[in-house]
Amino acid sequence: MKSADDPGLLDAPSHLRERVTAWLDERREDAVDLLRRLVGAESTQGHERAAQQIVAEHLRLLGLEVDVWEPDGPTLSRDPYFCSPRTDFSGSPNVVGVWRGAGGGRSMILNGHVDVVPVGDESQWTRDPWAGLVEDGRLYGRGATDMKGGNVSLLLAVAALKSLGMRLRGDVIVESVVDEESGGAGTLAAVRRGYRADAALVPEPTGMRIFPKQQGSLWFRLTVTGRAAHGGTRYEGVSAIEKAVPVLAALARLESDRNAPIDDPLYAGTPIPVPVNVGSIKGGDWPSMVPDRVTLEGRLGIIPGETVEAAQAEMTADLVALADADPWFADHPVRLEWFGARWLPGTIDPDSELMRTLSARYRDVMGEDPVIAASPWGTDAGLLAAVGHTPGVVFGPGATAAAHYADEYVEIDRVLEVAAIVALTLVDWCGLAE
Repeated sequence: MKSADDPGLLDAPSHLRERVTAWLDERREDAVDLLRRLVGAESTQGHERAAQQIVAEHLRLLGLEVDVWEPDGPTLSRDPYFCSPRTDFSGSPNVVGVWRGAGGGRSMILNGHVDVVPVGDESQWTRDPWAGLVEDGRLYGRGATDMKGGNVSLLLAVAALKSLGMRLRGDVIVESVVDEESGGAGTLAAVRRGYRADAALVPEPTGMRIFPKQQGSLWFRLTVTGRAAHGGTRYEGVSAIEKAVPVLAALARLESDRNAPIDDPLYAGTPIPVPVNVGSIKGGDWPSMVPDRVTLEGRLGIIPGETVEAAQAEMTADLVALADADPWFADHPVRLEWFGARWLPGTIDPDSELMRTLSARYRDVMGEDPVIAASPWGTDAGLLAAVGHTPGVVFGPGATAAAHYADEYVEIDRVLEVAAIVALTLVDWCGLAE
């Protein structure tokens, strides 16, 4: 295999590119049918089995070694990297398919999650969220963009190479995991089962951009304490709602302070690289009472390259500092809890061989330079790097703006284009056997 320093790597053989793209074009309807079946298999948390059976069947038909198992929740929950609201993964199997290489090449993990977020208010959908309806080159449905469209791209890439009779030198490991939307327990289980590689590609909905960096995030819960009183004599109490106002202001300052030093050009055009978001506020029990408790729940963004512990310490210090301006907080400090989901940040050198290879193959297929940026959200790539020592990039066909929204969709052309780019990248990275 040529190294990335060899000019020959910059241009994939045109006949190889043409064979791969022609194979994909001829099987467009098969690709649509597979994606429609996956979208139709409602795979919200705890209900991923039907979708995973489709994936496992497809991998077996491709001749891969297939491993299907339900993560051992009680054992996995003791792992320091575990983060999930559940420990029972009944009905939520992981599926891994391994395409063994001939030897002497580098390995690649292709990692996609099959779990999807709930539909939400179905009245906001103008199409059946589980029908996989195709209109104007788009396939609609929950999970189409996040991230079953990307998963199909991975399956198509492997199918194209195998069907064209190509044998790679390095192993290709196709992972279809559960629980990504809750923090990555499925990918953690795959790592602990021994699946690691020299590099990874995660086809989250990047809108065809390539993300060598992904921010992480943590969920937090803040409890603000007041003193209850009758609403008619509210001056005898201390309103937890009023005390929550300076807490919200402190979070806003924390966000500003954490983002001010970030000058990474990959965040150009991103107004807030690592947001601090409050997504839930609950407080008060009765209109005629002074509320004695307010709970705020939110998400703290973690800067690529930053440790979870450093981000937690900074937030803790800012909340402790509230007592400097308001003595109430000295005797009634805000209680901070870390709960629920967590995504680790991930980063790979934008000038690494993997990035140069993927970018070159992008140019081959798309005829233009890729947009290189930093992810505005966390992915399983962080876990793959931190726990599995498998550095990875995030690149997929879906549109970020469509993820988790009503009428979620993915453009079919993009699914096929990503499949071609991934297939050519595998040839370069893993090497072709003689």
